[in-house]
Amino acid sequence: MAPLTPATVAKLRTRTAAQLATAGIVLTPAELTSIEVADCGLDDIDHVGLQLITYINTDRCCAKELVLFAHQTFPEHRHPPVGTDPGKEETFRCRQGTLYLYVEGAPTPNPHATPPAARRPFLTVWHEVILNAGEQYTLQPDTKHWFQAGPAGCIVSEFSTRSTDEHDIFTDPAIRRIPTIY
Repeated sequence: MAPLTPATVAKLRTRTAAQLATAGIVLTPAELTSIEVADCGLDDIDHVGLQLITYINTDRCCAKELVLFAHQTFPEHRHPPVGTDPGKEETFRCRQGTLYLYVEGAPTPNPHATPPAARRPFLTVWHEVILNAGEQYTLQPDTKHWFQAGPAGCIVSEFSTRSTDEHDIFTDPAIRRIPTIY
C-alpha cells in the first residue's frame, strides 16, 4: 500500500489508456491527462478504487468510462438525494471483461467477488449481478451497490443523471471519494 503520487498517477493513466485502447476506445490528448485515479483515500489502488474518465457531466446527464484492473474493487456506496434532486440514477454497460456488481436484494450464495479482507465488514449488499461485454444494468437513486472486476479487469460505460461524487455516501467510514495526491 502506497499513497498516490504524481508518478503513480501517471503510470496508472498510461495503463488505463492502454486498456481502453484494447477495447477500441480512443481518448483525446486532453482526456488522457484528465483520467481520474480514485483510490478512495485508502492508498491501496491495486485492490480498492478505479480509474475513470468523465466525458460530460451537466445538470441533466453524465457519461463516463470506468476502468478496473483485475479484481479491483470499488466500495459499497449510494447516491443520495441532494436538495430537490432524487439522487443519481445510473446505467452500467460492460464493454470489456466481467463486472461483478452487488446490489440490494437476496444475497447470492457463493458470490464471485473476493473483496479485500479489511474492507469486507463494510459490504452489506450481496445480491450479485454479473455483467459481461454487451450487458447492462440500471441502478435507481439511493441504491447501495459495490462492484469488482473479474480476473481480466473490465471497462464499464456509465450513463447517468448528474454525477455529484462528493455527495456519495460510503458504508466504510474510512473512504474519501475525492483523491488526494501527495
